[in-house]
Amino acid sequence: MDDANEEVQRVSDALEAVDGIADLEERVRARNQVLALQATRVKDWHAERRDLVLAMRAEDPPVPIRTIAARLEMSAGVVQDIIRGHTGSWKNREKRPEAESDG
Repeated sequence: MDDANEEVQRVSDALEAVDGIADLEERVRARNQVLALQATRVKDWHAERRDLVLAMRAEDPPVPIRTIAARLEMSAGVVQDIIRGHTGSWKNREKRPEAESDG
């Protein structure tokens, strides 16, 4: 197992330990602390991921979307969203114009 996978496993184990706290009030307090820690990092993590995806696409020749997705272990749809600059939920995105019918 490489260093990155080991660290991810340690985080996963720690989250499992939080979920295993028997006292409900104590468990909820611990989860709130974890959520607060995560919230402080998510913006930077997303920015770093975006920078890497865009750098890979800027290579000559551009790294294919599916290759980026496989290398970074994310879906091709997420890679496409990053390239298009989409963020947030689908309800906040512009809709594509409907195709004209030949009637």
